Amino acid sequence: MKYSFRVILYVIGGSVALSACSLFGGKGGKPTAQNPGQMSTATGLAFNDEDQGGFMVNPYEGQPDAPNMVFIEGGRAVMGSFEEDVMSYRDNIERTVSVASFYMDETEIANIHWLEYLHYLAKDSSQEAYQAALPDTTVWVGKLAFNDPYVDHYLRYPGFRYFPVVGISWNQANKYSVWRTRAVNIKLAENAGEEYAESDGRIPLESGIVVPAYRLPTEAEWEYAAQALIGTQWLEEMQTHQRIYPWDGHAVRNPYGKQMGFMLANFKRGRGDYAGIAGRLNDGALITSYIYEFPPNDYGLYNMAGNVSEWVQDIYRPTTYQDFDDLNPIRRDGFLDPSSGYNSDFEKNPGSFTSLVTDRARVYKGGSWKDVAYWMSPGTRRFLDQDSATATIGFRCAMIRAGSNY
Repeated sequence: MKYSFRVILYVIGGSVALSACSLFGGKGGKPTAQNPGQMSTATGLAFNDEDQGGFMVNPYEGQPDAPNMVFIEGGRAVMGSFEEDVMSYRDNIERTVSVASFYMDETEIANIHWLEYLHYLAKDSSQEAYQAALPDTTVWVGKLAFNDPYVDHYLRYPGFRYFPVVGISWNQANKYSVWRTRAVNIKLAENAGEEYAESDGRIPLESGIVVPAYRLPTEAEWEYAAQALIGTQWLEEMQTHQRIYPWDGHAVRNPYGKQMGFMLANFKRGRGDYAGIAGRLNDGALITSYIYEFPPNDYGLYNMAGNVSEWVQDIYRPTTYQDFDDLNPIRRDGFLDPSSGYNSDFEKNPGSFTSLVTDRARVYKGGSWKDVAYWMSPGTRRFLDQDSATATIGFRCAMIRAGSNY
């Protein structure tokens, strides 16, 4: 990187003061994150002067690419359910919000990804940590259904490698995200030829070679990404339409090409109809499906409707739409809407009605292989205790776009 310098003379009280200023590559010759220059514009002190103990400014070319992540450009959107509220929940009334740009996994986390996680936990962690990370494979058991083979085979048999992992609780998904962040950043450090081994295993963010933390998406991020209303605006300021599903139109079948008439997602058409009739199965999946099986939405995300529902960060409240911040909304706890208002404290009120709405109730989004089409609308929402798991809920991760103001 080349820098040129100019000398500026200031006459102060009859004396001459000398100042050196860098010519930078940014807009108007100003410093940028990628080209900060050789000295501080605030103090004039030199950067990276090891002999003088100067402030170290590492090279930075932008946020590194993160495995499996797709860029989701942020903006204004209308959150809420555009499907008829057949359940009469009225818990996601339409409202306008803005969501900052972020990254999201292209696919759901698959069995092979979870087995990789278990492998490294077995090597590097305690037996207790390994046991805590095991999926609950008994979620397949049904008293009146013969799904027993999936208990032993779904997670570990090679044929299911790229099917979404299930039997994962919200807490387990969060712990996986923490492990994944560390694993990816250690690999990025190795690729950059750097060694950062702090006591807690973190690599300094100032290094410029690491990615921000993987995490569960917020409900707003998930819903925004599922709608994928990109390129549908008119005159830059108005959306021409909304979407019931993560694709255009009101139908759940593909209207184009050789796949015309086939389902656009893996869901249950009605009682007892999970895949159609032998010889021409319309969605090809009685249970979960290959994570790349169906066409991606306009952001390039697969299975944002159907296959498995997905955990998000938020706790559940039926009136979240009223108590929201209109920029990057999230509900972390019972602020403005405590769980006590739902009579959910069974220990204090064992004889009264007990609500499932607590500070442990986490939202999950999207329909699954076992759900009818209604639940595939991005605005629909359900909830489950954060320690619970089912055969219909999986997850994918998200990540902020660091250094961005949109």
